[in-house]
Amino acid sequence: MSNDSLVKMANQIAHYFDSEPNRALAVQGVRQHLHSFWTPSMRRQLLAWIDDHAGEGLDPKVKEALG
Repeated sequence: MSNDSLVKMANQIAHYFDSEPNRALAVQGVRQHLHSFWTPSMRRQLLAWIDDHAGEGLDPKVKEALG
């Protein structure tokens, strides 16, 4: 899968949780989704992209969920 697609999907997941007023719960929701529905290779690919691009353009909740 392309890095652009992974970033787009991760941001869509994070934006789904934008309505959650408790940031910790929103981050936990992102984390749970990524671990439940993404393959380990997808998560590794996104983490590598974050390292290479300093997470530019990625919702901060995603970075926190993976950190």
